[in-house]
Amino acid sequence: MRHKFEAQLQELKKKIVEMSVLVEKALEQAMESLKNRDMALAEKVIRDDGQINDSEQDIELLCTHLVATQQPFASDLRNIVASYKIISSLERMGDLSVDIAKVSLRIGPDPLIKPLIDMPKMAEIAVQMMRTAVQAFICEDVELARSLAETDHKVDHYYKLIFNELNEMMAKDSAISGQAVYLLLATRYIERIGDYCTNIGEEVIYMQLGVRENLNK
Repeated sequence: MRHKFEAQLQELKKKIVEMSVLVEKALEQAMESLKNRDMALAEKVIRDDGQINDSEQDIELLCTHLVATQQPFASDLRNIVASYKIISSLERMGDLSVDIAKVSLRIGPDPLIKPLIDMPKMAEIAVQMMRTAVQAFICEDVELARSLAETDHKVDHYYKLIFNELNEMMAKDSAISGQAVYLLLATRYIERIGDYCTNIGEEVIYMQLGVRENLNK
């Protein structure tokens, strides 16, 4: 019986990794659509979000099945509860990627008011955080989970940098305000993705130690 349960836990982890890959792809494509003014790619990100939602529901069913049929021990139960919360964070990251794609569509094919340099770097760090968070979960690595706090500071740094730059540009030329506000929103969405990655790290720590630590300070 225990062997079967362990196999199902491994299947749970596998499904979470697969879901995280879908979310990574959504963020990368959303950022590419915004940077390159690719409306078709933006529409694809929005269309493909259903796959992420389906993946979340599939994993939820597996978690529920494990709780209902296996009577897990305390540590196993924390693992399953953490999995619920992790897929919720991943689903929200998918939604935020869709929001970035929608920003791209709202700006339309018009040229950007400035080349996007810092925002793609910020998104790359967010993708790195996502991978680190999921790896920490798979390897049950508390220190790797804690490392997300420092990486999140880099995301926050770029957010402040871009926020200040766009506000200065709007102060000098109010005609660009419409697009600048959309770009500010996209930057905020990436910053929130970083926060959700730290949330996953917090779940890994809870899963392993049974205590709550705040990584988003």
